[in-house]
Amino acid sequence: MSNPVVKLTGLTRSFEQGGIKIDVLRGVDLVIEPGEIVALLGPSGSGKSTMLQAVGLLEGGFGGSIEIGGTDASSLPSDGRTELRRNHLGFVYQFHHLLPDFNAVENVVLPQLVVGKPRAQAEKRAEELLNSLGLGHRLTHRPSQLSGGEQQRVAVARALVNRPELVLADEPTGNLDEATADKVFEEFLGLVRGLGSAALVATHNERLAARMDRVLRLHEGRLG
Repeated sequence: MSNPVVKLTGLTRSFEQGGIKIDVLRGVDLVIEPGEIVALLGPSGSGKSTMLQAVGLLEGGFGGSIEIGGTDASSLPSDGRTELRRNHLGFVYQFHHLLPDFNAVENVVLPQLVVGKPRAQAEKRAEELLNSLGLGHRLTHRPSQLSGGEQQRVAVARALVNRPELVLADEPTGNLDEATADKVFEEFLGLVRGLGSAALVATHNERLAARMDRVLRLHEGRLG
């Protein structure tokens, strides 16, 4: 039996603001199995992004334990967490965060080079993925030359190009109009399912959440 992609046990996170302690996460337990796509619902400020930062090993200060693919990330040094993040996780944000001086293909090639893939192989894979997203005619365009939906499709390709075991998406279509958001999200789900990856998708959109395998709600720092 394979390990869960993610296992959170008693996850906590607090902040100090104006001398007052604010508990954002209050003992979150969560298991995500391989290939499972999970929606994380909650209003703005409920801690969805904080929880994704924890699972993504993007910052410290969390209590409890975080296991990624059976490895306890909580006990790893910084370089160990970086390696785990690079080899197992993919990220999609509300804003695309593409490198402005690189074209679409180059933005999708770079994460492959980081993990040691040969450039020719990386370029071929990038072009295939972008073509599957309908961007075959935009491969050499820079982000400033792309529409919002096209930019986010490139960001999706970049997140999935290394076939991560888990994709973390934080309001991945929140910056798009409704029609474009629906189309991009459908393409995102299709690619994730096609790769067999798991995903944790933070959103406040009930309609998008209903398309996923399971819906969790974050309320007052706890999952329900």
